[in-house]
Amino acid sequence: MGVLGRVLLWLQLCALTQAVSKLWVPNTDFDVAANWNQNRTPCAGGAVEFPADKMVSVLVQEGHAVSDMLLPLDGELVLASGAGFGVSDVGSHLDCGAGEPAVFRDSDRFSWHDPHLWRSGDEAPGLFFVDAERVPCRHDDVFFPPSASFRVGLGPGASPVRVRSISALGRTFTRDEDLAVFLASRAGRLRFHGPGALSVGPEDCADPSGCVCGNAEAQPWICAALLQPLGGRCPQAACHSALRPQGQCCDLCGAVVLLTHGPAFDLERYRARILDTFLGLPQYQGLQVAVSKVPRSSRLREAATEIQVVLVENGPETGGAGRLARALLADVAENLGFHNPVFDVTASEELPLPRPLSLVPKAAADSTSHSYFVNPLFAGAEAEA
Repeated sequence: MGVLGRVLLWLQLCALTQAVSKLWVPNTDFDVAANWNQNRTPCAGGAVEFPADKMVSVLVQEGHAVSDMLLPLDGELVLASGAGFGVSDVGSHLDCGAGEPAVFRDSDRFSWHDPHLWRSGDEAPGLFFVDAERVPCRHDDVFFPPSASFRVGLGPGASPVRVRSISALGRTFTRDEDLAVFLASRAGRLRFHGPGALSVGPEDCADPSGCVCGNAEAQPWICAALLQPLGGRCPQAACHSALRPQGQCCDLCGAVVLLTHGPAFDLERYRARILDTFLGLPQYQGLQVAVSKVPRSSRLREAATEIQVVLVENGPETGGAGRLARALLADVAENLGFHNPVFDVTASEELPLPRPLSLVPKAAADSTSHSYFVNPLFAGAEAEA
């Protein structure tokens, strides 16, 4: 099993214990074609050039023959067992060009706030995360693979980054004091850069109903990084009545359901219920769902948060998201009175019954709040009782 496979297995085990983990994907390894200007590793006997003004740590896992090498003013080459460099004449490989050097790409191009660069341990078929939650949230464990070199830009510093823990170079940091010492060291400066602040705090999300991600302040930088390859502009949505849920950078086609919840509501079990009970049905094939706790946009009563269920259509057929939204609301109404340990009877009696979902454009949706209480964790025995 490869390094990435072992890491993903570790993340899946963490997910089973309800720890939320994010894995940093890109690296600055020498033997990765994407790290070179011609999208290929240096040819045998070719020239190699690292930008002189860029700090970088580069892991080398194989042996290479080069004609000459220009090194950065501040950097390091980490040689794995059996790796090394030898001097050779100028390469004559047909694809090597006319003696042009292979130039290592800008190592500062990777941003912490770029959703493309993270992978979640909670990934599952049919499940996705809104853009702001693809980047590590406040209660997440962040993992940098130990068998790869990396460099991360922490952003402009306007929105400090805080997570539960950071694992890097074989160490796990859960205290700010230890992390600060590492970031100030040469090893830390080679891997983390920029004016942004990075801190950790061992704050578990002990609430079964979930915790708000906490990336609202950073969302402008998250969206800027996400849309940078597109010139900073959102692509045109393929539907007329597009929606933009909380945490999403651009409009999407589908439906959004907002649910009020009691203090014992179990977010993870409800997410699993949607995946197992609904998304497996033939009529909902091609749909994806994101379920998370978000700040309540209109703070009616005393509830400050609500559960946001985002249903997205990715296939050619349309209308499935609306049908699934109505099915979820029917599920709420049908099981509203079931006895269940997570069911807040007092709260449910004070809240209105679910109303039919209104699929409207974002501008209109912003002016209307649709909130519903949900008790998803019923069982057949409870229904018969």
